[in-house]
Amino acid sequence: MSRVQLLDATTAPLTARRYYQNGDPGPLVGALATVPELLEVSMPFLAAVLGPSALDARTKEIVIVRTSALLRCGYCVDTHSVVALDTGLTIGEVHALRGEGAAVLADQRENALLGWVDAVSGGRGPVGDEVARRLGRYFAEHETVELTLLVGVTMMLNRFCTALDLPTSPEVVRRLAAAGLR
Repeated sequence: MSRVQLLDATTAPLTARRYYQNGDPGPLVGALATVPELLEVSMPFLAAVLGPSALDARTKEIVIVRTSALLRCGYCVDTHSVVALDTGLTIGEVHALRGEGAAVLADQRENALLGWVDAVSGGRGPVGDEVARRLGRYFAEHETVELTLLVGVTMMLNRFCTALDLPTSPEVVRRLAAAGLR
C-alpha cells in the first residue's frame, strides 16, 4: 500500500488528466498527480532522460536495473527488470544486475559500464580514475555525461518510489513470475 493516495483518472486534477488518456499511467504518475505543477515539469524531464537518445535501450536498462538494485528500490527493480527483458537482456543478465548472480555481462564495454554505475550510485566522493579511464575506452564524453545523469535520475526515482512505497503492478508481477524473477 502506497504511503500517499495514488490518483486515478477520476480523482486527478484537471491539469493532470492528459496523463491518463491512454489508461492507467502507473503509480509514479498517480503519486505526482497530487502535485500537478511538479508532474508537469517532471514528466518531460524524465522522458528526455529515460527516452530515446544516443544510448541504446539495452545500455539504459543495464544502468537503471543495476542502480535500482544497489539502492534496493523494489518498484524500480521489478518494473525495469521487465523492460530489460523487453530490450533483449537475458534472464541471467537481469539476475546478475539485480545482485542475484555474478555481475558480469556480455563484453568489456558492459563490464566497464557496471564499474561506472557501481561507483556513481554506490560511492561517495569522486569516481576513481581507473574506473573513469575504463569507461572512457568504450564511451564518448557525451555518453559519459548522459550515463551519469541517468544514474542520478534513477537514484532520485529510487528514493521517491521507495519512500512512498509505490506498488508494483500486477501485470509486472505476473511477467516477473513467468520469467522466474519473482
